[in-house]
This record gives sequence, C-alpha cells and structure tokens, in this order.
Amino acid sequence: MRFYISKFTNLSKFFSVSNLIFQKFCRTMNKLALDLLDLLEISLAVVGHNHNYYRKLYDDAVSIVRCNHYPQCNKPDLTYGVGPHCDPTTLTILYQDLVGGLEVFVDNKWKSVQPHRDALVINIGDTFTALSNGKYKSCLHRVSVNSLSPRLSLVFFLCPKGDRELKAPQELVEKDGKKEYPDFTWGEFLQFTQKNHRADENTLQLFTKWLLTSKNRNV
Repeated sequence: MRFYISKFTNLSKFFSVSNLIFQKFCRTMNKLALDLLDLLEISLAVVGHNHNYYRKLYDDAVSIVRCNHYPQCNKPDLTYGVGPHCDPTTLTILYQDLVGGLEVFVDNKWKSVQPHRDALVINIGDTFTALSNGKYKSCLHRVSVNSLSPRLSLVFFLCPKGDRELKAPQELVEKDGKKEYPDFTWGEFLQFTQKNHRADENTLQLFTKWLLTSKNRNV
C-alpha cells in the first residue's frame, strides 16, 4: 500500500513530524538495548579481551520495530492475540498500553504482566540464550485478548546484521566447559523461523538440530 501526500495538505505535516518521532524512538531504543547488553555482559563476568563483546556484535544492528493492534474479541476464551512463544531475536523492548494482556510463564504457571504507563518490558530472546551459552533463558510469553477493548503495543526487537556470526564468548565457554550451541548467523535463524518452524517455546532447540544436520549434510 502506498500513500501519496500533497505538500499542501495537513497530512504531509503530520507524517513529517511522526517520521521524526519514529526515528528518535528507534535511536533511543537501540541505545537502550546496547546499554542492556553491557549490563548482561557484566552479569556474565565477561571481561579481559572480550570486553564489550556483545556491543561490538550489534554496532551495525538491523533491528525491527513493530506496532501491534489486538482488536476486541467476542469470544476471548477461544483464542489468543499471540500464542505461546519465545522471541527468536536478541532482546525485546515492549511498551504496552494500559489494557493489559501480556502473560509470561513463570514457576510453571502463566502470570499477567500488569501494564504501567512509565515502564518498559524487557524480554530475553533465543539469540541471547545462545550468546550467553544458555545462562540466560528466553522468555516464554503469550498475549490474551478481551471482549471490551482493543490493545496496542509498540515493540523493538534487537537484531544483528544477517551475516554476522553469532557465538558465545570463548571465555564463557571455557568457564562452562562446554559449548551449548553451534555458531550461526541471524540470517540463518531468521530463515528457519520464516520457512521451517514458526516461533514457539522450542524454536532454538529445533533450529540447533536443523543447523547441525544441514552443516553435516554439506560436509
């Protein structure tokens, strides 16, 4: 769909302003995501020559921003806005309206994430699970719907360039004594989720098996 906006209309001014706001939002979320990676690196005690390891992987990130609209539903008990899944991306930064509906699976049960006007929700994705050698687990979540009000959310997904090789820091692997996941590119993982297996709670494990099988087949 294309929009052709005359420079003489009020709409052109609206899209010009909204475009600047959108760009500022993207830059701000990218900076926040990189700062979060720094904190995660500190928590994993990745030091020495691996300092800023994660930040360097994403210095030319090609991330995704999505606005989600969940319409009200006459039979909310029969469906979900989004079914249970883990995000295949690295980090997810979510701003949700005050309607509610996001749920996370914690302690073997689903718990509602109550919306707050001044708060962001941060999720670990499958890619960072691999980058942390399994230390951090991706967040299993879903979105319910309701019969009273539609829901809006704005989501930033941190993603590296498609051809960037992704692997846990060698220092972390040596501490653990085992490499939990094979090296891969974001392009390979994204292709898997688009063509082979829709994202759910088992995506990373199935991708790992698929990747190892594919590489052995090509040897």
